[in-house]
Amino acid sequence: LKVQWQYAIVLSLVHVVALFAFVGWFFTWSGLIIGIAGHFVFGMLGITIGYHRLLTHRGFSCPVWLERSLAVLGMCNLQDSPARWVAIHRMHHQHSDKQPDPHSPLVSFLWGHVGWVVCRHQELDTTRHYERYVRDLLRDPFYLQLERRQGWFFVFVAHAVVLSGLGAAFGYFVSGGIGDEAIRYAASWAIWGVAVRTVFVLHGTWSVNSLAHLFGYRNYETRDESTNNWLVALLSHGEGWHNNHHAEPRSAAHGHRWWEYDMSWWVIRSWEMVGLAKNVVRPKCMHPRESN
Repeated sequence: LKVQWQYAIVLSLVHVVALFAFVGWFFTWSGLIIGIAGHFVFGMLGITIGYHRLLTHRGFSCPVWLERSLAVLGMCNLQDSPARWVAIHRMHHQHSDKQPDPHSPLVSFLWGHVGWVVCRHQELDTTRHYERYVRDLLRDPFYLQLERRQGWFFVFVAHAVVLSGLGAAFGYFVSGGIGDEAIRYAASWAIWGVAVRTVFVLHGTWSVNSLAHLFGYRNYETRDESTNNWLVALLSHGEGWHNNHHAEPRSAAHGHRWWEYDMSWWVIRSWEMVGLAKNVVRPKCMHPRESN
């Protein structure tokens, strides 16, 4: 194992910046709204639907422009490149809660939540090791290019700059000129719309790896310790119905019971209705305690 200092430093920095949300001068209602909207736009569309249900499990297909747009939104959450994210998640499903699992919380809660991100086997960061899990993605020059020179990270930086600039422009129109208000709005959108939202999405995703393998109930007797956790499902737009997901990984719907609300599924379903999503995979086993 080796500490990945570039991850540790950047993740620590974004958490520190998010703490400025407790300073009243940086609060604006528009910044808060942008942060909440970003949780759905970047978190749900980018990570939950894009990185996970589309790129990792191919739970549905869609036009290339939409797939790449979702991948770009996913990169705006500081969760690695699409190929590396997909490779690690596919490893997780292959070895779930076993020794080769990259982030099993059975090692410890902290390890499953964030420890594996900042302190992991060096081979996980070499394309040669994980490319066999994502040959389908790396055949596409778009995804291959993102692996070179940390291209995905510059997408994150670019979106932060754009949001801050839009905040400054909004502040300019609200205050009627360039001055302290424009600077305050730019800072507010950067803190609430980028840092706070990124931290919230990060911990929502990490909670699937940690909490949803330790606490909750099980509909299916899978070969791992996955559980359904309503709090994680709420924070991550349906990803917390994790035992259901491990029972049928390719299914685009994670909620299997009527009360297991899965907002991401309804977005995919709406795309299917208008022809944007095709070959949508639905769950086959809907009965509790069914074997994997």
